[in-house]
Amino acid sequence: MLSGVERLVAFRYLRAKRQEGFISVVAWFSLLGIMLGVATLIIVMSVMNGFRAELLGRIIGLNGHVTVGTLERRIDDYDALAQRLMQKEGVVYATPLIEGQVMASSGNGAGGALVRGLTAKDFIARPILRQSIVVGDLERFRDGDGILIGVRMAGRLGLTVGDKLTLISPNGTVTAFGTVPRMKAYTVSGLFEVGMYEFDNTYIYMPLSAAQSFFKTGDSVGSIEVMLDNPDRARSAAFELRQELGAGYHATDWQRVNVSFFNALEVERNVMALILSLIVIVAAFNVISSQIMLVQDKSRGIAILRTMGATRGAVLRIFFMTGSSVGVIGTVLGAALGIAFAVNIETIRQWIQSLSGATLFDAEIYFLSKLPAKVEPLEVVLTIVFALAISLLASIYPAWRAARLDPVEVLRYE
Repeated sequence: MLSGVERLVAFRYLRAKRQEGFISVVAWFSLLGIMLGVATLIIVMSVMNGFRAELLGRIIGLNGHVTVGTLERRIDDYDALAQRLMQKEGVVYATPLIEGQVMASSGNGAGGALVRGLTAKDFIARPILRQSIVVGDLERFRDGDGILIGVRMAGRLGLTVGDKLTLISPNGTVTAFGTVPRMKAYTVSGLFEVGMYEFDNTYIYMPLSAAQSFFKTGDSVGSIEVMLDNPDRARSAAFELRQELGAGYHATDWQRVNVSFFNALEVERNVMALILSLIVIVAAFNVISSQIMLVQDKSRGIAILRTMGATRGAVLRIFFMTGSSVGVIGTVLGAALGIAFAVNIETIRQWIQSLSGATLFDAEIYFLSKLPAKVEPLEVVLTIVFALAISLLASIYPAWRAARLDPVEVLRYE
């Protein structure tokens, strides 16, 4: 334990005199380095966590946890199969689905799109879809006449609720005069926004009956998407479904489909954490250098303290406290700054964009319309513990060196 005298001397050494200005500057830079290193580490890790959570939530919320299909991409008795899947333990619901690529054309432009045909009941059953309708409603969609498009597609093609959108299928109709492109105009009954650029810009939701008619699949669907109560069980659930359904069916889980994408995110997250940890380590070296210079400058004072009865342990504790104080203060300030920045990062981004006029977060590149951040308490605690440990370790050598000074040698020529 530190005595009152030891604390008094330690804090006195932290307040440098005018002639010790350079030492004080180095100490301040050490504190700022640790503070910025901890803050940057927390901010970057929070943004990476936010990206993963947002992308994961939207991808598996829109595409299902397990997709059941056949090699022919045709399931005839899909209602019975869906009911059979619903009886499986852990299955929340099963959605018969038709999916196909089309060309979407309007009077203001054209572009590729992905049509997903499902019933209005299945659309409402998915919370992320049900809550994404921003303009219009599902009335015409329930009637089998209207379609739903994303807000970015609507902006790109100049459409709004009530307008007509012509869909052109790449699989044309064979006639006596050759293959004629299959096309049909549909009324836009609503606009949705799920927050991912790819979905808001390319996805079209169509009533299942209308999709069957447009893609000429008859009374069949292409696949059945299964939603589970626990998405982490998707791999084992897919294996069980393949075993139960038998030959002719396949079941693919979301983890297998998106494995490369999320592995890349995880690798990038770990590498960024490693690189940013080096900032804290470099700042710790500054603590060592500033404390060594302080020991050299205070050698006479150390010798006088020793002659007055101070032990080596007392001197070690004094200088250990001066060095560790820089690390502790820098870590606490950095953690507070990092958490505050991460929590308000979207507001800060918009503020900077309004001042500079530059686009800091392009939705076309990063898939999301907003900059996400998710502060994980455990990671914050580990960051703080890491920074404190590095700072305390950096304070040991200068303190040990101060304790080893021989007062006789220091005062011999005074």
